[in-house]
Amino acid sequence: MSSRLPPPGSDGFFSGMMDRRSVIDIALSLPSGYTAAMITYRITTADHCRRVESFLQNLLPAAPISYLKKLVRSGHLAVNGAVSFPDTILRLDDTVSIKESARTHTLLTGKRPELDILFEDQWIIAFNKEPGLPVHRAAEVDDHNLVELGAKLLANRGIEGKLRPVNRLDRGTSGAIIMAKSPTAAGMFGRMVKEEGLGKLYLAIATGKLPEEGTITAPLDGKESETRYRVLFRGEFGSLAAVYPLTGRMHQIRQHFRLSGHPIMGDKRYGGPPLPGLPGHALHSFRTILTHPGTGQKLHIFAPLPEQLLALIARLTGMNASPVLRSFPDLP
Repeated sequence: MSSRLPPPGSDGFFSGMMDRRSVIDIALSLPSGYTAAMITYRITTADHCRRVESFLQNLLPAAPISYLKKLVRSGHLAVNGAVSFPDTILRLDDTVSIKESARTHTLLTGKRPELDILFEDQWIIAFNKEPGLPVHRAAEVDDHNLVELGAKLLANRGIEGKLRPVNRLDRGTSGAIIMAKSPTAAGMFGRMVKEEGLGKLYLAIATGKLPEEGTITAPLDGKESETRYRVLFRGEFGSLAAVYPLTGRMHQIRQHFRLSGHPIMGDKRYGGPPLPGLPGHALHSFRTILTHPGTGQKLHIFAPLPEQLLALIARLTGMNASPVLRSFPDLP
């Protein structure tokens, strides 16, 4: 299967992003210096700011984690022709080349997971939650919630058990959410969050023209609360901002932006204008930083933006979104 996507900046740059599940299957002509035994992909918006390990997990979902780690360690995977690491962050137009083997070829034919996996080890699994998907069963009469969908995904691998969220996201908010695979892991990560917290970076589109940067300190529920932000782009109908919640109150970002006079777009509960076609609101948990209590490793978990938010950014920037998107991996 071979195809080419339009180059960044062309009128069709975002036209193919709606089919996120097919993006990573686009095999391109091999770059100079590569052999025919390499399978090469070009990174599009669907995988921009994704860890290499996450890219492999979604490309080869039936593969054991140990096999994916071996692919990277053994040098059978390269990014832009150079050796990569599991935590290498992929960017727009990077090329990812994987050494073709009988086993890899077989795994490539398997069905990809319904859920977007950002990170996984023996203790936790991190998903990129879609906007509008509840984390827990609420008023729904079926099992269409992240906890139960995640448990089904693991059960299909022969891993039984209940998943326990380490952090929380509102139903309408998309992005990175971490789930513990066992009661022991839940206890470990729960203590870590209580004692050290999580480093969180959100991306939000607020109504109107926000000041260049600011700090909102309005108390919520009688408790001190602090949210910092920096504007990345201002458009005619709103402002794209990097948002750093320094405390963890319920609906903190959404409430603080409402109080600032610039509610989050699509957040009808807190005064944001409706966004037809967006099942949630324009708030995305983009990066989560933590110290893994089991390994001591510093983890940076990135969550690529959902297609609806990418489309909104394209509208906001007048289709000149590429420079804005390219700045995301370098945000402090």
